[in-house]
Amino acid sequence: MREISVRLIKDTVRRLFYDANHILPNSLAEKIKEQEKIESNDIAKEVFRDMIENIRVAKQLDIPLCQDTGMAVVFIDIGQDVHFIDGSLYEAINDGVKEAYVGGLLRLSVVCDPIRRINTNDNTPAIIHTTITDGDKVKITAVPKGFGSENKSRLRMLSPSSSEDDIVNFVIETVKKAGSNSCPPFVLGIGIGSDFEGVALLSKKALCRDISKGNEDSLYAKLEQRILNEVNNLNIGPQGFGGDCTALAVHIEAAPTHIAGLPAAVNIGCHAARHATAII
Repeated sequence: MREISVRLIKDTVRRLFYDANHILPNSLAEKIKEQEKIESNDIAKEVFRDMIENIRVAKQLDIPLCQDTGMAVVFIDIGQDVHFIDGSLYEAINDGVKEAYVGGLLRLSVVCDPIRRINTNDNTPAIIHTTITDGDKVKITAVPKGFGSENKSRLRMLSPSSSEDDIVNFVIETVKKAGSNSCPPFVLGIGIGSDFEGVALLSKKALCRDISKGNEDSLYAKLEQRILNEVNNLNIGPQGFGGDCTALAVHIEAAPTHIAGLPAAVNIGCHAARHATAII
């Protein structure tokens, strides 16, 4: 049994959320640079240049990539041979979020109740997804999820007789509805399978995959590429000005489901699809 102090968890969460809000994952930043070089639309090309400059300036001046520094989502994979000491795990996670947002002067965007709309003034509570795994390691992924893109995300309970075309059409319909409102070009996280809440979680997990890595299953890898091609034919383009690139990547996560259903969810990430991971 390995003992880990929750103080280390708190410090790691604080660092991850601070870094994720200031530095875009390298593979995503490189993809944006690649798209600028091959974009044929002059206005879209200029928008890509602005994005590249924003990434550079945020890193140089140590300021957030986006004014919406997101709602704190935490994925924590805990090895079953780990024992936490020195306090409560969830309290430590929320303390880390609090220190990152308040101490790091990040925008505080969480309200304590969806109707009363009173700001918690520290961006907590975080949304925490816990998975128990083998071994004695702890993997933490911090996702500061902005709501310009979250608000345009959708879920549909398709019938089991639905085809691959139906899934593709649902994604295309979702992207069209989002339009320029979610700061394209997008990273699209798509969940297929599980149940109502599970498919939404799959789509959020899909957003956390390295943009350079496709699905390991060839069926889903081909579907990812098909959706990416069809989305990029929509001519929405960077920030909605038209162009060759409406999505930078499409990632699918699939899971077993009931014989009577085919759940599908699309979690939209803007061009600054931020996340950061650490293993303890």
